[in-house]
Formats: sequence, structure tokens, C-alpha cells
Amino acid sequence: MNVRQVIPRDAIPSIDEPTFGTERVGDPDDEVVVVEASAPKAYPVRVLDYHEIVNDAVDGDPIAVTWCPLCGSAIVYDRAVDGRVLEFGVSGKLADDDLVMYDRETGSEWKQSSGECIDGPLRGRELRVRPAAVLSLKSFRERYRDGLVLQPPENAASEAASGGDEPAPIDYNETPYVGYFEGDGFGLAAHRGTDDERSWDHADFGPKTVVLGLEIGSEARGYPLSQVETAGGVVHDTVGGTDIVVLATDEGIHAFENPGFEFDRTDDGTIRADGTAWDAATGSAADGRRLERLPARRLFAFAWRDDHGVDSFYGRQ
Repeated sequence: MNVRQVIPRDAIPSIDEPTFGTERVGDPDDEVVVVEASAPKAYPVRVLDYHEIVNDAVDGDPIAVTWCPLCGSAIVYDRAVDGRVLEFGVSGKLADDDLVMYDRETGSEWKQSSGECIDGPLRGRELRVRPAAVLSLKSFRERYRDGLVLQPPENAASEAASGGDEPAPIDYNETPYVGYFEGDGFGLAAHRGTDDERSWDHADFGPKTVVLGLEIGSEARGYPLSQVETAGGVVHDTVGGTDIVVLATDEGIHAFENPGFEFDRTDDGTIRADGTAWDAATGSAADGRRLERLPARRLFAFAWRDDHGVDSFYGRQ
């Protein structure tokens, strides 16, 4: 694992006292990280680009909504470790081009894509992944009528808004990583335009292909969006002894525990199983039933490979 200090600690400021409202932040097609709860919450990637971590709570449970733009990794973690609630900040370090978080209670450092503590008093501990989804803001509005949206902090500054390493005032109308997402390269070198870009040798999909990563028991398996689409948008599988179904939609990929149904996508794109239609993004059925969303990591293929190896992708076992 290659760990390096890239910018000063907290040059990208976490959001520690989040506020929510119904105001739209960004465009309808913008991605948001969705946490389902009694009051569903959406965390716009447009805001996360400048903050990367939101320390929050849902239904009384402390969570960290985390985002690494270089790895395209949107992961929600439980902030309780060994009975202690941690608050996370941005260390300014990268581990294999992935965000390294630190907790303010012990100073321990955590690799965001894996949730593993890589240095400090809590070294070796792992954060628990919580179920979450990535949707468009428009889809969140349509599916969660009572949902709340994270509001951008006022008068905030971030290194992501700067041309250098020091924070600059944030304009949330700007998208600082759009060039990186549209380019072929991956990792910090690609973002900064330097010559030490990393290589990729998988013919089936690219390094920035979106992957949904599942870890159940001792098994880890990553599902590239393109591979699930090739399979017709529906994949039945078993991971760690748990039967699952992975569903691809026009805007993302989702995984649910499978109660024993055979899912199929009809010609008009509808997902059907057990005599009814299902919403692939929420796991809810037309007859009122609902699938259990699995805790998952949504990230780029290169980040999943860094953490779990080449053979951890669906279809390579």
C-alpha cells in the first residue's frame, strides 16, 4: 500500500454539523448518496466533492458519509467502533490514490475504500459498511417525497476549490473533477496531469468502471456495472452463503438480499419477480413488499482491485 501526504490535514474540511432542507442543490441529474431512514437523506456529490466526509446521524445511529473523487467511492460507514463514536476528518493523505480519513478521538488513520484502520491506536479495526444507494437528485425526489437534502455550508473553503494546496472559497456551482471523470487516466497523477500515470490491463472493463462491491462473511466480490448490463441488468449470485440479486438501472447499480425469487428484466425494462414489478433502485415492489438492501461499496474498478485483487470481480472466480 502506497501512502503519501498530498495536502495539509483538513485542507478539505469535513462537514461536522450538517444541515438539511428541501432546497435543490445542483442539477436534477446530479448524483446523490442516499441513506434510507425514517427521514431519508440525500448527500449531493456536488457538495461532497469539496468536503469528502459528512459526520451525521440517522435514526439515532452515528454515520459517516464518505466520498473520494479520485476513486469514485461513495461509502457510508457506522462511526461507532468498540463502543466509542468517532468523528472523521480528511487527513490530506492518499493510500493507493484513495482518501485517508483520520478520527479526531485517537488520531488513527483509515483507508476510505476499505474502511480499514491502517495506522494509529486502532490499527487493524474495520468500519462497518451501512446500506446506501447512489441515485440522481431527480430520482431521489421522485422516490422519497419526504426526503431531505444536505445543504452546503456557508462561507466554506476547500483545497478542492483551489489551484494549489491551500483552501479557497467554494463555489458549489463548479464541478472540480469533471475533467478527471471524463478522461481515460485514473488516480492522482491523472487528475493533476503528471507523467506517472498508472496502467490498466483488464480487457473486459476500464479502470473507472463503476463497481458495486460486496463483502459478506469472508467473501468479497465486485460487480462492474458494465458486466451486469451485459448480463441483461440482472445477476443472481451467492456471496458468503447469502443469495443476492444485483440490478443495474439507467443511473446505477444496486444489490439486495434475494428471498428466493427469479428476477427478470422485460423488454420494456421492468424488473419482475414473484408475480409483480420491482423498483431496481429501491427494492420496493408494486404490491408493497421490499427487498433488503445490502451494505455495499460503490467505487471505481481500480480501487476495488487495489483492495481485493484481480480475482475478486464477478465472473473471475
